Amino acid sequence: MHVVMFADQHLESLGGAQVSMRLQKRFLERAGHVVTVVAPRLHRPAAHDPAYLDLPSIALTPDREYALTWPGARTDRFLDAEMGARLPVDLVHVQADFWGAFIGHRYAARHGLPVVHTMHNRVDVGIEATAPFPGLVLRALNAWARRALPRGVRGGAGSRRNARNSDFSGSFIRDRRESPSSATASDRATASERATASARATASDRATASARAGHGWAFLRQLARLSRAVTAPSSHFARRLEAHGVAEKVDVIWNGIDDDVLDAALSVETSTRRPGRPRFIWLGRMSPEKRLLPFLEAVVASGIDAEVEIVGGGAQLRAARRLVERSTPTATVTFAGRLAYAETLRRLADADAVVQTSIGFETQGMTVFEAASLGTPAVVSDPDIAAELGAGTWTVTDATIPALAEALRRAASDISAGTPVAPDPTIAERFRQSSRTAAMIAVYERAVAAGR
Repeated sequence: MHVVMFADQHLESLGGAQVSMRLQKRFLERAGHVVTVVAPRLHRPAAHDPAYLDLPSIALTPDREYALTWPGARTDRFLDAEMGARLPVDLVHVQADFWGAFIGHRYAARHGLPVVHTMHNRVDVGIEATAPFPGLVLRALNAWARRALPRGVRGGAGSRRNARNSDFSGSFIRDRRESPSSATASDRATASERATASARATASDRATASARAGHGWAFLRQLARLSRAVTAPSSHFARRLEAHGVAEKVDVIWNGIDDDVLDAALSVETSTRRPGRPRFIWLGRMSPEKRLLPFLEAVVASGIDAEVEIVGGGAQLRAARRLVERSTPTATVTFAGRLAYAETLRRLADADAVVQTSIGFETQGMTVFEAASLGTPAVVSDPDIAAELGAGTWTVTDATIPALAEALRRAASDISAGTPVAPDPTIAERFRQSSRTAAMIAVYERAVAAGR
């Protein structure tokens, strides 16, 4: 099978979705499939892969980490010309929320290809956290989607065989969308669990409902209507998508961890903890929705005598350094910068706890699952992520800095006493990328078969 993935950002840029897509690509290739990844060209030096198809783009951020490709006729022509040598294509897998999604759905519609759409982003929460006028931004985003996305298409079904043998198919063909079934038993919730989760999601969302949120779900509905199947990386996000009418049924397929790296990490002797003060690690993109600065304020307020390592980069790095310098916390805080994936996992395994601080933004929260797979527990601010993990967490009671500081004190005390909480031991197997790829392939096969 030849799968064309579409992303908002280049796979060599920083971000959890990019890490996940790199793994998905490699394990799909390992399973004998062909993958092409379409994304905006990166504006800094990075590793290249023949599977990457880079689109003309403009840099979005001062550090040139992220870029934008404008969806339109010019991009369509460029993409079709570049894809000519890579035909035939069996399926489009959109793993984007903005321009990458528009470009991917346009490509699928032109060529009569089925689409599987993985939703990585709670757009209403993300935009509210990062944009000065989120309501206006979301209204503009919906209007942009109405103009940029193809009309009269549902799932991209059509004469796939004809499209595979031509450079361009101009017809947009309707199909009857089938309700997807879950790929594996481990990815399914029981009927009662689904009902409870949906009710909880609906009640929780109703309490904070706003016009902004409505615009966010409406935007995701526009993307879902063009897809044969919709997947999400966590149960809590899948149930919210269903509760808000984005899709009738959303397949839950976790983003995974590299089997080889996991096996190597688990083979290292870890029966005894390395002596020393409690070791906490925070990692991710340094942007407001990730709440790095509140975390550092909580470290100061907690007074914990610990080692705190910050891994990653982003726009708030300078502010984070200044905060630590002027606050002189009891804990030793070090900034490790961006690290290679294997080294990041090694440091997760060596830490006593990973700290997750965003609230409502993450659709999975990969770092805590990676840590749990390695036997490392987590201090978790987001109650949905804590519930998904099931065990091995020190939960934060609310979104305030004092509550986070108190959770850090509890964790440090338990670690020092030799009685830390323990992650669910089954996560390591359920989180392997090989199992996640097998689940996704089942969704692919169902989407392709539905159009025959």
